[in-house]
Amino acid sequence: MKDYSKITPEGTKDLLFEECLANRTVSSVLGNVFAGRGFHEVLTPAVEFYDVFSEEVSGIPMEYMFKMSDSKGRLMVMRPDSTLPIARMVSTRLQNEKPPIRLYYNQRVYRYNPGLTGRSNEVMQTGIELIGAKGKRADLEVITTAVEALSKCVPDFRMELGHAGFFKALAKKLPVSDARRENIRLLIESKNYSALNYKLDKLEQTKAVNVIRQLPRLFGGIEVLDEACRICDDADALLTLEYIREIYNSLSQYGLGDRLIIDLGLVQRNDYYSDIVFSGYVEGSGEPVLIGGRYDSLLDSFDAPAPAIGFGINVDALARVMLRRGSVPKRKNADILVHSEKGYEIQGIKYMTSLSQANILGENSVFETEEEAVAYAKNRGIGRVAVVGREIKTIETGE
Repeated sequence: MKDYSKITPEGTKDLLFEECLANRTVSSVLGNVFAGRGFHEVLTPAVEFYDVFSEEVSGIPMEYMFKMSDSKGRLMVMRPDSTLPIARMVSTRLQNEKPPIRLYYNQRVYRYNPGLTGRSNEVMQTGIELIGAKGKRADLEVITTAVEALSKCVPDFRMELGHAGFFKALAKKLPVSDARRENIRLLIESKNYSALNYKLDKLEQTKAVNVIRQLPRLFGGIEVLDEACRICDDADALLTLEYIREIYNSLSQYGLGDRLIIDLGLVQRNDYYSDIVFSGYVEGSGEPVLIGGRYDSLLDSFDAPAPAIGFGINVDALARVMLRRGSVPKRKNADILVHSEKGYEIQGIKYMTSLSQANILGENSVFETEEEAVAYAKNRGIGRVAVVGREIKTIETGE
C-alpha cells in the first residue's frame, strides 16, 4: 500500500510563516471592517448534515462535497459553503432575534474542484450576512461594506454588478431540460463564446435565445444596460435591468469611478441567489476574491422565511496577492535572545517576561552553552544575546 504520510491531499497545502501572517492579517483587517459596521462574529461546525446542503437548496452538486458518515450512519459533509449553515443557525438558535440580524464569519470551506484549475479544495473564507432586511438600503449597505473591505486590503480592485433574475427570466423561456439550462449557464459564466453559440444554434432563434447569446459580451459601463434594454423585451428581465441601473447610479456616488462594472453574464452557480449579485476582482488573482448577492428565498428551506443578502471573501487568494505585492508586514525577528546560565533558567524566563511587558520581542534560548546561543542568534539575525546569571550581560552579535 502506498504511503501518503508525507504529502498533503490534492487541493490543499501547508501554510508557512509569512503565508500564515498574511492570512491572519487579511482576516483581522476584514473582521475589523465588519465589526465596525455593526456585524457580530459567528462560527459554524466544519462538519454538517448533508441535508443542510442538498443540491435543491444549495445548487452545489453532491459530488463536489467531501462526505462521511457519523456513528449512526447518517450522511455528513465537510462545510462547502458558509451561508447555508448560518441560515440554519438563524432559523434555530436566533429565531427569536429581532431583525435585521448582522453576522460575520471567518472559517474554512471545503469543496472539490474538478481539475482544480488553480483553485483549492480548502479555502479560508470570511464574509457577512444581513438577514431580515430587504430593499435598496440593505443592498447598498452590504455592497459598500464589500467595497470598504477590499479597499482596506488592495486599492486596485474592481466590483462587478449583475442580477440573478435577469438570466433566470430568460432561461425559463428556453425549451430545454434543467441539465442543459445549467450547462448553458456554465458556458456564460466562463465566457465560452464558441461553445455557447454551438448550444444555442440548435434552438429556435427567439429573442430570449438572442439575448442569452449576447450575455458574455454585455460587460462594461452603464451603456451595457442600454444595449440590453434594446435587445430584450421580457418584462421581468427589464425590471431587473432597471434595478441594476438604480444601484449602479447610487454606487457611482460612492467614488468607485471606473472600478464599478456591469456584467450581465454574472451568473453564479449557487441557485439560491434571487436578485442583485456582485463579484470583486483584484489584479494578480485569476478568480474572483469576493462573491455575493441577495438570496430572499433561501431561509424558506429552513422554515424561517426572511429576506437576506451577503458576500464571502476568499482570504487565501487575497492574502496571496497582498504577499506578492509586499503589502503584509514581514515576519519580525526577535530583538534579543535570552540565554540562561546553568541554575538560572527560571530567572531567564522571568527576564523574558519583563521584556515582553516592555514590548521588546524576545526569544528564550534552549541551548546548553553560551557559544551555541550566540551562533544561533547570528544565524537568525538576532542582534543581541542577554546572558542571565548572577548578573545580566549583553553580547552584540553584529546582526
